[in-house]
Amino acid sequence: MTAAALIPNNLPIPSALGSLDAYVNAVHQIPVLTVEEEQALARQYAGENDLDAARRLVMAHLRFVVHVARGYSGYGLQLADLIQEGNIGLMKAVKRFDPDVGVRLVSFAVHWIRAEMHEFILRNWRIVKIATTKAQRKLFFNLRKSKKRLGWMNAAEVAAVAKDLGVTTADVREMESRLSGHDMAFDAPTDADDDEKPAPVAYLVDHGADPYQTLESESQQDSELDSLQNGLAKLDARSRDIITRRWLGDGEKATLQELADEYGVSAERIRQVEVNAMKKMRAAFAA
Repeated sequence: MTAAALIPNNLPIPSALGSLDAYVNAVHQIPVLTVEEEQALARQYAGENDLDAARRLVMAHLRFVVHVARGYSGYGLQLADLIQEGNIGLMKAVKRFDPDVGVRLVSFAVHWIRAEMHEFILRNWRIVKIATTKAQRKLFFNLRKSKKRLGWMNAAEVAAVAKDLGVTTADVREMESRLSGHDMAFDAPTDADDDEKPAPVAYLVDHGADPYQTLESESQQDSELDSLQNGLAKLDARSRDIITRRWLGDGEKATLQELADEYGVSAERIRQVEVNAMKKMRAAFAA
């Protein structure tokens, strides 16, 4: 089931009409389904893949998406965009809804609707994504309403928020700092007489952009690789195989016992061979 398949032809879309009020009025005119109607449509879609039944389920719950979207109006994003993202979540919920579980679709769909809106907010709230871990995402959507006053939180307030949300105090401090900051252009022009902080281009240095340092690094890597190859070449076949499989292989490192079983010796003997081989290679590197 695709998003396009579930969008009714006669239903206005916010960005298409340019009128959010028209869309809201339209979705509130769609009748709410009874429990029996919802169950029948859900079974019809699940059993027969009836897209018309899925479309009716989606349309009957569009008003709920608008309600949820209004709760995220404080993030500076267009309400119409939030609604459309929430509609995607609603369609995903309809696709996965099991009428035999015993819950209403609206209770099941709220997770999917909020998840799509959360992803949209995190992608578009700042140029740099502000929350990536689970703890950071939880704090992003809950920290502001957890604060009891304006200004920075004190230690007791930080500890209380961390306990309530199940995160560390360091996570709370970090997110508070991120939320209080703002985006800055890398090379934004600044006035010499202005007291504002200079743009990052004035003090951040890209060491990788120095051709001399790049050439020096590449030359050093080539030299180290040559030394490694020369050191391996001075080992006997068994020692070379042990070092390669123990330290230089791309896959899982071979154990001493695995090599011992293969060569018919003890694991201690393999360890001794490995130690001696390492000494020879260090001598080659130092030469």
